[in-house]
Amino acid sequence: MPHRRRSTHGPTAIRRRQIALVLVALLALAAGIAIGAGSGGDGDGRAGGSAATSAGAPGASGGGQGAGGSRDEGAPTGGDDAAGTGEGGAPADDESAGGGEGGAPAGEDAAGGDAAAAERARGRVERMSLERQVGELLVISFSGTTPPQYVLDALRGRRAAGVILFGPNAPSAASVRALSARVQRAAGGDAIVSLDQEGGDIRTLKFAPPQRGQASQPGPAAAAASARAAARALRQVGVNVTLGPVADVALAPGSFMASRVYRGGPEEVGRSVAAAVGAYRRAGIETTPKHFPGVGAATQNTDFGSAAIDRTRAQLLAEELVPFRAAIDAGARLVMVGHARMTGIDPGRIASQSRAVVRGLLRDELGFDGVVMTDSLEAEAVDAATPGDRDVGAAAVRSLAAGCDLLLLTGAGSFPLAREALIAAARADRRIRARVAESAARVLLLRERLAQREG
Repeated sequence: MPHRRRSTHGPTAIRRRQIALVLVALLALAAGIAIGAGSGGDGDGRAGGSAATSAGAPGASGGGQGAGGSRDEGAPTGGDDAAGTGEGGAPADDESAGGGEGGAPAGEDAAGGDAAAAERARGRVERMSLERQVGELLVISFSGTTPPQYVLDALRGRRAAGVILFGPNAPSAASVRALSARVQRAAGGDAIVSLDQEGGDIRTLKFAPPQRGQASQPGPAAAAASARAAARALRQVGVNVTLGPVADVALAPGSFMASRVYRGGPEEVGRSVAAAVGAYRRAGIETTPKHFPGVGAATQNTDFGSAAIDRTRAQLLAEELVPFRAAIDAGARLVMVGHARMTGIDPGRIASQSRAVVRGLLRDELGFDGVVMTDSLEAEAVDAATPGDRDVGAAAVRSLAAGCDLLLLTGAGSFPLAREALIAAARADRRIRARVAESAARVLLLRERLAQREG
């Protein structure tokens, strides 16, 4: 689960960095972000890995944006008009129901419909301002059970695509239902409302299933049953994207992911991942298999430090990438890229900043054409890989340049830094400008599908 930690981006730092935003963007580009027209697996790739969204604390995917938050959105002044609540908890953990593995929800567009919808999304993006396009790339967090006014304003003004929730945002089903309703009203009904609900200790909604983590779900049937139970609970409270399932394979002794992954080798894990993805999607929840291209061989959680994984391309294809391919085949529309450094693919860059990983492996090798989401840009591995004083703006530009579409922001003050750095970079470099438009169209298409499911 994304790890929330105390932000270093206070108001003084924000004012100081505003002066240097254009320089930050240009330095990020000069540091090796070439966006050429060629495919990913070239020498321009960035190193990859995957951050293990950590348990327990509200994650690096979730710091409060309110305190010291969005300078241009104004200080929090309260919520939107009150949302209906309605009590009632989530359903009990239903591990026994059957269900198929994979498959798209009934009534979803066929390939031709998807192509037409994608073309319409691109047309809408072409008519957007740069500022609006950049807004499609950002998922933000905040403190408390009521969205601050700056969050509602950002959603209403299309300066953010959605939110991620953590434990402090979600003390009860009624409070989350009210929060989600406010978010959707501000966004016009198509906001991304996401959280971690892997199971066991990794649950933002402590009142909801699954009670058992993935490591305690023995096979595809159990994985599907847990996904169905979780999906029902998420829909009841207005959540539409789950940051899971974990698609890593515990390959090394001492893997820090051992307690969070499905049992077995790559093929067995792949079958459970596909079953969970299919069950979630049939219940109306989009999934985000993580942490591409796999961190099962790492002993260090990238939320708290740097991790390097020495795996060749052939090894990745034979093992780590198998569950991700299964997830994509089952219809996953998002994939989360992590922050480990894959030394056999791109020794100089972490996965979320690596063109070789995002373009070369995920897009070209696996054929994924959906939304690529970063793990939290507040992770320690990102800080270590990005020049500057923990500069989330430079990290956002690098991840976009590598091919990521949706950027997960979690620290107080990160939202304006990332947003302004992306706008500055796009104005300074036409290749970044093209990447912004490309990613905005993918995210817009995803949001349209989410809204259709809610309608």
